Amino acid sequence: MTLFFNDRMVTRVPAVNISESENNYHVELAAPGLKKEDFKISLDRHILNVSVEKQSEEQAEEKNYSKREYSYSSFVRSFTLPESANAEHIEAAYTHGILKIDIAKREEAKHMRRQIEIK
Repeated sequence: MTLFFNDRMVTRVPAVNISESENNYHVELAAPGLKKEDFKISLDRHILNVSVEKQSEEQAEEKNYSKREYSYSSFVRSFTLPESANAEHIEAAYTHGILKIDIAKREEAKHMRRQIEIK
């Protein structure tokens, strides 16, 4: 006899890399198997929200199937933007399973680096 209730519900939140260059902050989410239409990116004050809601149905093609699965994947990742981020200049692209979000820095944040003279 087959045990039907041994499947576990697995919640998967994509891994994220956050980096910084001279002009931008970079957020990369590993989310393979999705389409760019599956993503919703919103900004609420200084909180950048990335969410996905995807529903699919799989059904065995055999006449006497004993299992039918509905797959519903969703997640939300939220990031607090630093004060030096320019919320007016945020760009996103989804290629090869990676969602890349570039957040421009404010002009004053770009010029914060300087060499300190040692006396």
